Amino acid sequence: MKWSRGLTPPPSEGPLRLFLRGPSVLGLIGSTSIYLYRKPCDMRKSFDALCGIVRSELGADPLSGSLFVFCNRRRNMVKILYWSEDGYAIWFKRLERGYFTIPNRAFYDNRIDRRELAMLLEGVVPKKVTRRYFFRK
Repeated sequence: MKWSRGLTPPPSEGPLRLFLRGPSVLGLIGSTSIYLYRKPCDMRKSFDALCGIVRSELGADPLSGSLFVFCNRRRNMVKILYWSEDGYAIWFKRLERGYFTIPNRAFYDNRIDRRELAMLLEGVVPKKVTRRYFFRK
């Protein structure tokens, strides 16, 4: 399987590993905010329309460097909008079978953490997730 830009992951690396820490794809650090838009989104929308949803519905700034996750009604497609150094970028994933499971727990401002994003993209449905501690500014 060939990846974009001719990258071929090693056998132990999956597409999520390239997404979360790939040098040319997206650098995701611990301080990155991730917003989940819970309503179904039309996947035909592109940069400007998704930025409008971010500003009006989520009340966030799309230029902040945060990730904004959108899912369609059937939950078989996910788009992630983010601001790169010189412009907007969209990461898109479509499932051939099955659907994405949206995390039940969300903060009052629809934010999720890196672990929940990874579980959403990998299709992991946890029965119970506990944390030793939790700190949010």
